[in-house]
Amino acid sequence: KFTFGVLSPANKYLTGVLDMAATLSPKPTTIAMLTANDNFSVEVAKAVEEYAPTKGFQVIFTKQYPAAAPEVSGLISQAARLNPDIVMNSGHLAESIAINKGAKQLGLNAKIFAYSVGPSTPDFIKALGPDANYVFDGSQWTPQVKYKPSFYLSVSDYVKAYKTKYSTTDDPDYHVAESTAACLAFQKAIENAGSLDATKVRDALAGLDVMTFFGQIKFDSRGINTFKPMVVEQIQNGAHYTVFPADVANGKPQYPTPSWSSR
Repeated sequence: KFTFGVLSPANKYLTGVLDMAATLSPKPTTIAMLTANDNFSVEVAKAVEEYAPTKGFQVIFTKQYPAAAPEVSGLISQAARLNPDIVMNSGHLAESIAINKGAKQLGLNAKIFAYSVGPSTPDFIKALGPDANYVFDGSQWTPQVKYKPSFYLSVSDYVKAYKTKYSTTDDPDYHVAESTAACLAFQKAIENAGSLDATKVRDALAGLDVMTFFGQIKFDSRGINTFKPMVVEQIQNGAHYTVFPADVANGKPQYPTPSWSSR
């Protein structure tokens, strides 16, 4: 009752990629889903499998592999034989890197490669170099997203303030942003409650509806922020671009992904 989370839940991590894919031409139709067998990754994949048919997609391949043990060449070979339009991985950084390397080595081509975790981190690009290009991911937040907040700083001013505060040229990542957003939710609830009484602040949080640099913060009956979408980003020429939703994007999807042999 007294616990709230500003993050979009796991079941939204890759569904935004499907929303984006449904707008592309020619529209992709088939999906291969690779999933690490930890609870978070399984929940992400389950949401994709349930949501895909509602957007006109067919999941034609779905397999799990041991988390943190990314030997996935066998699964990639199986998926390649089905020639899917979309290859998705619900896993972690090491597994996303391994799948991308394996896709190149084993000739798995797809119009879209999208991974739940990994591409948003600098380590993904460092590990793969140019082979990281064209990969999509769902992210809680990006420094490029064009939200229009009604409370606290704009996205660009937040990024500038972070760089100044910590004397860095690096942009804040979503872990930094979500931590700030949690504090903002708490601050706004205290202001709305006009009190530090725990029950009054809790009730103010339950009724909170505010647009911040991190996106909308509004909680359902469980205290989960189901109202903030994940944003979709893509690596283009070694840099991250927010490409969906279109109204908050700073770039457009590069689609379809060229075959490995033509890059």
